[in-house]
Amino acid sequence: MEQKVLEEIRRLVKESKRIVFLGGAGVSTGSGIPDFRSPQGLYNIHSKYGVPYEVMLSHEYFMEKTEVFYDFYFSTMVNFEAKPNKAHIALAEFERRRPNDIVIITQNIDGLHQKAGSKRVLEAHGTTESYHCQRCGKHYSLSEISHVGVPHCSCGGVLKPDVVLYGESLDEDVLSNSAAAVNYADLLIVGGTSMKVYPIAMMPSYFKGKAIVMINKEPTDFDRVADYVIRDDIGEALEAILKE
Repeated sequence: MEQKVLEEIRRLVKESKRIVFLGGAGVSTGSGIPDFRSPQGLYNIHSKYGVPYEVMLSHEYFMEKTEVFYDFYFSTMVNFEAKPNKAHIALAEFERRRPNDIVIITQNIDGLHQKAGSKRVLEAHGTTESYHCQRCGKHYSLSEISHVGVPHCSCGGVLKPDVVLYGESLDEDVLSNSAAAVNYADLLIVGGTSMKVYPIAMMPSYFKGKAIVMINKEPTDFDRVADYVIRDDIGEALEAILKE
């Protein structure tokens, strides 16, 4: 990142009282969690289950082949060893210093922002950290359920992960709160995402603030919307931008 650009963005961070960070899968690749659409991403890896991963992550597949779904889910979608990386930590440390000045909107389901210490997190696609019973509605955390086979509630009902599967709608409260956060933001930082997944990809249309910063290793169609485009590693970029 050019020093002049870094200084300009750091000035914007210092002056802004309402900052939104909108992040995607690239935020968590440094923690060993694969993204979806890169050449090494999940959607470009041959599925051993005989159907594309997009199909396996659908509501229909969960309902019809629950056991196979969970075999795939626990082996692929839940990384029990993953720890927050530089990007998560930089955002959490910034919130610790300025607790009322930043909101995180994440498309990731891994819960790593919270594990790093961030509290103002909107999870657009849900989380692998919680589950609910389809029969009685009781909620469980990941640590409370079996990770082998299909997890069940104490009432006998099948548990479903609190993630948004293909064919399901995003939580309306999360969407409205995300839109409101972007609408009132002074600065919008977008990182680790191709900005191709809707409706989150439309969130920047609500922005009326000073500037948009885009951090992504690969070029995206969203680059033309941004005031600043950074091609560096997202963890290193956020460390530099958000440090004291």
